[in-house]
Amino acid sequence: MEVAGSTPLAAAPSRALDFLELGKPRITFLVVMTAAVGYALGAPSFQAGVFAAVLVGTALVAGGASALNQCAESEADGRMRRTCSRPLPAGRLSGSEALAFGLAISAGGLLVLAAATNALTFLLGLAALASYVLVYTPLKRRTSLCTVVGAVPGAIPPLMGWAAARGALDRTAWALFAVLFLWQLPHFLALSWMYREDYARGGFPMLAVTDEDGSSTGRQALLYAAALLPVSLAAGLFADSGRVFLWGGLVAGLGFLLCAALFARRREVAWARRLFLGSVLYLPAVLSLMVFDR
Repeated sequence: MEVAGSTPLAAAPSRALDFLELGKPRITFLVVMTAAVGYALGAPSFQAGVFAAVLVGTALVAGGASALNQCAESEADGRMRRTCSRPLPAGRLSGSEALAFGLAISAGGLLVLAAATNALTFLLGLAALASYVLVYTPLKRRTSLCTVVGAVPGAIPPLMGWAAARGALDRTAWALFAVLFLWQLPHFLALSWMYREDYARGGFPMLAVTDEDGSSTGRQALLYAAALLPVSLAAGLFADSGRVFLWGGLVAGLGFLLCAALFARRREVAWARRLFLGSVLYLPAVLSLMVFDR
């Protein structure tokens, strides 16, 4: 029974959870994982302190970027069913609170990287933050090319891990960047097709919104998935991964390519969802094989 004037526990999530939600923890976890892969592949010898600093610094910068993105898009988020319950459009946090939180943890992450890694890692973290917040976020309101632009900061974390391990970037690091860059495009094209009506309500001219029959969306998803397969295998070759990675990466890549081909052919929400789920399975599988089969 409820007592008059009482508030059910489920009715008001704690402020701590609301701040955590601003940082998009699931996306941040994926970002941190890719930075960890970059460090694991690049490190001549494991240094626990540097590794921990990369993880913490990357997590704070990524979380801060997400929070600042939500500050800029709170009004649009309120018009979208998928995002209207986020802390800002739902009114559980104020814009000033979210802005202060985003700036604080972003700055904290950059300070961790500067103090405990090296200048290159710090500069890469700063570039990822600035390009996501100052370039990608405003472009989302203007052009469908925002997806390609947004894939750049999303591909920087493995470079950060590699830079922290070696202090420089080489062809393996850039191959990892290419893997992350190409993977994000079919991943987000599928997501945007699943929520195309929502993005239209929010005023975001994503390709899935402007491409009425989905032919361009499907074609681009297929082309990026096709390019991802040889690039992933090349990255494993550069990283001295073995035959288990080669065959596992080939099977995973062909499976992902099949998902993209089926989506490109049918262009239905169900096939977009299969492509999206395939992307979620593909990336950790390939990166794990790359690290452990060396």
